[in-house]
Amino acid sequence: MEARKTYAINKGIGRSVEFKGLKAQYLFIFAGGLLAVLILVMILYTVGVQPYLCLGLGVGLASFVVWQTFSLNQKYGEYGLMKKAAGKRLPKYLRNQKSVRLFIRTSSNTKN
Repeated sequence: MEARKTYAINKGIGRSVEFKGLKAQYLFIFAGGLLAVLILVMILYTVGVQPYLCLGLGVGLASFVVWQTFSLNQKYGEYGLMKKAAGKRLPKYLRNQKSVRLFIRTSSNTKN
Protein backbone atom coordinates (compact mmCIF):
# COMPACT_ATOMS: atom_id res chain seq x y z
CA MET A 1 0.00 0.00 0.00
CA GLU A 2 1.12 3.47 -0.74
CA ALA A 3 1.35 6.04 1.97
CA ARG A 4 -0.98 8.99 1.67
CA LYS A 5 0.42 12.28 0.58
CA THR A 6 0.44 14.87 3.29
CA TYR A 7 0.42 18.57 2.61
CA ALA A 8 1.85 20.97 5.11
CA ILE A 9 -0.16 24.08 5.86
CA ASN A 10 2.40 26.78 6.55
CA LYS A 11 1.39 28.79 9.61
CA GLY A 12 4.19 30.63 11.33
CA ILE A 13 3.87 32.84 14.35
CA GLY A 14 1.96 35.97 13.38
CA ARG A 15 1.50 34.81 9.79
CA SER A 16 -1.68 33.93 7.99
CA VAL A 17 -2.53 30.45 6.78
CA GLU A 18 -1.12 29.57 3.37
CA PHE A 19 -1.86 26.48 1.29
CA LYS A 20 -0.54 25.92 -2.23
CA GLY A 21 -0.01 29.66 -2.66
CA LEU A 22 -3.50 30.69 -1.51
CA LYS A 23 -3.48 32.98 1.49
CA ALA A 24 -5.98 33.88 4.20
CA GLN A 25 -9.49 34.65 2.95
CA TYR A 26 -8.84 33.14 -0.48
CA LEU A 27 -8.84 29.67 1.09
CA PHE A 28 -12.40 30.28 2.29
CA ILE A 29 -13.46 31.64 -1.11
CA PHE A 30 -11.88 28.61 -2.79
CA ALA A 31 -13.50 26.06 -0.48
CA GLY A 32 -16.88 27.82 -0.47
CA GLY A 33 -16.92 28.12 -4.25
CA LEU A 34 -16.11 24.46 -4.81
CA LEU A 35 -18.70 23.43 -2.22
CA ALA A 36 -21.33 25.59 -3.95
CA VAL A 37 -20.49 23.98 -7.31
CA LEU A 38 -20.78 20.51 -5.77
CA ILE A 39 -24.18 21.31 -4.24
CA LEU A 40 -25.40 22.81 -7.53
CA VAL A 41 -24.36 19.71 -9.48
CA MET A 42 -26.05 17.44 -6.92
CA ILE A 43 -29.28 19.46 -7.13
CA LEU A 44 -29.25 19.41 -10.94
CA TYR A 45 -28.63 15.65 -10.98
CA THR A 46 -31.42 15.08 -8.46
CA VAL A 47 -33.85 17.18 -10.50
CA GLY A 48 -33.18 15.01 -13.53
CA VAL A 49 -30.77 16.93 -15.75
CA GLN A 50 -28.65 14.68 -17.97
CA PRO A 51 -25.57 13.37 -16.14
CA TYR A 52 -23.10 14.46 -18.84
CA LEU A 53 -24.50 17.98 -18.74
CA CYS A 54 -24.18 18.01 -14.94
CA LEU A 55 -20.62 16.73 -15.19
CA GLY A 56 -19.64 19.28 -17.83
CA LEU A 57 -21.24 22.13 -15.93
CA GLY A 58 -19.56 21.02 -12.70
CA VAL A 59 -16.11 20.77 -14.26
CA GLY A 60 -16.53 24.11 -16.02
CA LEU A 61 -17.73 25.97 -12.94
CA ALA A 62 -15.10 24.36 -10.70
CA SER A 63 -12.38 25.37 -13.17
CA PHE A 64 -13.74 28.92 -13.17
CA VAL A 65 -13.73 29.03 -9.34
CA VAL A 66 -10.13 27.78 -9.20
CA TRP A 67 -8.95 30.21 -11.90
CA GLN A 68 -10.77 33.19 -10.39
CA THR A 69 -9.54 32.48 -6.85
CA PHE A 70 -5.90 32.21 -7.88
CA SER A 71 -6.13 35.34 -10.04
CA LEU A 72 -7.67 37.33 -7.17
CA ASN A 73 -4.95 36.03 -4.86
CA GLN A 74 -2.26 37.14 -7.28
CA LYS A 75 -3.86 40.51 -8.06
CA TYR A 76 -4.81 41.73 -4.58
CA GLY A 77 -2.52 39.79 -2.25
CA GLU A 78 -3.22 38.84 1.33
CA TYR A 79 -5.22 41.86 2.51
CA GLY A 80 -5.96 43.67 -0.75
CA LEU A 81 -9.40 42.18 -1.29
CA MET A 82 -10.52 43.28 2.17
CA LYS A 83 -9.13 46.78 1.55
CA LYS A 84 -10.96 46.98 -1.77
CA ALA A 85 -14.23 45.91 -0.14
CA ALA A 86 -13.73 48.44 2.67
CA GLY A 87 -13.00 51.20 0.14
CA LYS A 88 -16.40 50.69 -1.45
CA ARG A 89 -18.09 51.50 1.86
CA LEU A 90 -16.50 54.95 2.14
CA PRO A 91 -18.66 57.92 1.18
CA LYS A 92 -17.88 59.60 -2.12
CA TYR A 93 -18.48 63.10 -0.80
CA LEU A 94 -18.38 64.79 2.59
CA ARG A 95 -20.93 67.53 3.19
CA ASN A 96 -20.89 70.10 5.92
CA GLN A 97 -24.36 70.80 7.31
CA LYS A 98 -23.25 73.61 9.62
CA SER A 99 -23.38 77.26 8.76
CA VAL A 100 -20.32 78.81 7.18
CA ARG A 101 -20.50 81.73 9.63
CA LEU A 102 -19.29 79.47 12.44
CA PHE A 103 -15.97 79.07 10.69
CA ILE A 104 -15.39 82.66 9.60
CA ARG A 105 -13.85 84.88 12.22
CA THR A 106 -14.67 88.51 11.84
CA SER A 107 -12.80 91.37 13.44
CA SER A 108 -15.81 92.24 15.63
CA ASN A 109 -15.81 88.80 17.26
CA THR A 110 -12.13 88.73 18.21
CA LYS A 111 -10.70 90.51 21.21
CA ASN A 112 -7.61 92.67 20.86
